[in-house]
Amino acid sequence: MKVADIKEIAKKLGINPGKFKKGELIVAIQKAEKNTPCFGTGTAACPYTTCCWREDCIA
Repeated sequence: MKVADIKEIAKKLGINPGKFKKGELIVAIQKAEKNTPCFGTGTAACPYTTCCWREDCIA
């Protein structure tokens, strides 16, 4: 997903994307949505197969 798209999602959730790096912003979004903030943790056997961040995370 493009950073611009991620920033739009963040703004809709009331998060100021400011100078967040891509991964940090995704984790902030996960927290705001009350999801497990696991983006980029390196879990190859991730159980969240329908996560919208999966493609960027497991890549």
